[in-house]
Amino acid sequence: MDSCKRTLQEAQTIVVKVGTRMLTYETGKLNLRAMEKVVRELADLKNQGKDVVLVSSGAVGAGMGRLGLPKKPQNIPEKQAVAAIGQGLLIQMYEKLFAEYGQVVAQVLLTRDDFQDRKRYLNSRNALLALLDFGAVPVINENDTVAVEEIEFGDNDTLSALLASLLDADLLVILTDIGGLYSGNPHLDESARLVSVVEQITPEVRKWAGATCEALATGGMVTKLLAAEIAVNSGIPLVIASGREPDILQRVLSGEVIGTYFCAKEKSLDGRKRWIAYGQAAHGRLMVDGGARKALLEDGKSLLPSGLLEVTGEFEVGEMVAIEDEWGLEFARGLVSYSAGELRKIKGLRTEKASEVLQKPVGEAIHRNNMVLCL
Repeated sequence: MDSCKRTLQEAQTIVVKVGTRMLTYETGKLNLRAMEKVVRELADLKNQGKDVVLVSSGAVGAGMGRLGLPKKPQNIPEKQAVAAIGQGLLIQMYEKLFAEYGQVVAQVLLTRDDFQDRKRYLNSRNALLALLDFGAVPVINENDTVAVEEIEFGDNDTLSALLASLLDADLLVILTDIGGLYSGNPHLDESARLVSVVEQITPEVRKWAGATCEALATGGMVTKLLAAEIAVNSGIPLVIASGREPDILQRVLSGEVIGTYFCAKEKSLDGRKRWIAYGQAAHGRLMVDGGARKALLEDGKSLLPSGLLEVTGEFEVGEMVAIEDEWGLEFARGLVSYSAGELRKIKGLRTEKASEVLQKPVGEAIHRNNMVLCL
């Protein structure tokens, strides 16, 4: 625990995610007291010389409140319209509140496309680092107004973890309406205990992460656990804690045992491997035989066409696909060297025969350098 405390105390670049339930009332209108609390704590961290990035939900909720809607829109056009109205209200309030503490804010709206394309991914990183160099506080949200199902994150928990990974942050803090990860649902089970430290995300830990019913929010504890996996595999510790606790950010950074601390993996993915693993949605799936699975997991080999059993989906050269075993369990991801059509023609074939079929030299279906293991 001493090493955890030291990591928290030494954190310089901190990504803080605040959810819808923290920022809006049940009516959908903004909870100004909660917003002021978050802003004051972040401004105090800035005064200590920290770099902070705020990932803020609440645009749809704020728009609902302004329009007087009783429940969250269900179809995409209505959600986009309500988000467009709400996002303006949200950033206007943040700008006003941060200005009271002499801080400058910068609104950044992102979609999954900004992470899938390598060039845009790096451009986003450079722009955010420049904002931090200017001393600004980036206020980030998903661009709900243009995001559709294919390019949305689905929740800001995932977005916050991807941002922390993108920026090589020292810490990710997710503030929610409960005290952290419990061994059961604390709203239903009185015996549920708070888990203070998670050293490794095991099947038991995943079992604890039951989704909660949230009228305004998209994510539950399940999405927070997925965010934790992205963060810790990127070498970034994560804390899930109650945003309603007084001075919660300062207490977390002082090393106080509060909320749930997820330990970062010592052997983490490098920047490019992080992008392969988490920056993109899979464009297709490759099912491989037992020999290929062993070669990838145990021998550190590349994936050859001879090990392919099935090719699912449509994808082009350089796009990311999931690699699964004969039982459909995904165990790796990678960037393909051939299109889906080409791989269907040469699946199961040895290199010499595959070259004859495609009438060109054939190498690895996915080179080891373009692959990330998920187990």
